[in-house]
Amino acid sequence: MRIDIITIHPELIASPFEHSILKRGISKGLAEVNFINLRDYSTNKHKSVDDYQFGGGAGMVMMIEPIAACIEHLKSQRKYDEIIYTSPDGELFNQKIANNLSTLKNIIILCGHYKGIDERVREKYITREISIGDYVLSGGELAAAIISDAIIRLIPGVISDETSALSDSFQDGLLAPPVYTRPADFNGQKVPDILLSGNFEKIEHWRAEKALERTRKRRPDLLK
Repeated sequence: MRIDIITIHPELIASPFEHSILKRGISKGLAEVNFINLRDYSTNKHKSVDDYQFGGGAGMVMMIEPIAACIEHLKSQRKYDEIIYTSPDGELFNQKIANNLSTLKNIIILCGHYKGIDERVREKYITREISIGDYVLSGGELAAAIISDAIIRLIPGVISDETSALSDSFQDGLLAPPVYTRPADFNGQKVPDILLSGNFEKIEHWRAEKALERTRKRRPDLLK
């Protein structure tokens, strides 16, 4: 999988991809992530990519010209399955979307800034808009990193134990059940006996019950 992230702050987004699971997936050649500096496509001598909005109002707007030039250049080199814009207006990102995106080959993620991007970019180039929550960030870089993390960890081979990703929260529409490790007794706090029983059928039944119980208590909206 290839993810091309268009940003005006490539140095801001690079760090998450240099560690842990993301680094492993990239090192294995299972994922390729590129940071494209939008300012490289600006024809302005100051390399600016924003301007005042027509009609007045507070806040600058990312201009169509550098974005169009950047996307057209990328599209001339390969076919993209999705061109994503990180936006508060987009569909709320969830595990189902992550699962779907992880099966694709080439993705562009455009990181917004300021008051957003010229609407004509959205009309002509963007195939999908995604939000990571009902709040506003200073820019789309953190959202792009979150989306990329959720996608890459699902690619077969990135996580050593692939069944681990399949048992994560939200994969079955529920929160994950409680988990424990050694010691079995810590200052009187004991691991449930069922988990030490060796009866894996009963353990899976216990986990299913606990997942449902936790979801009902903490995220009842998921049960709807």
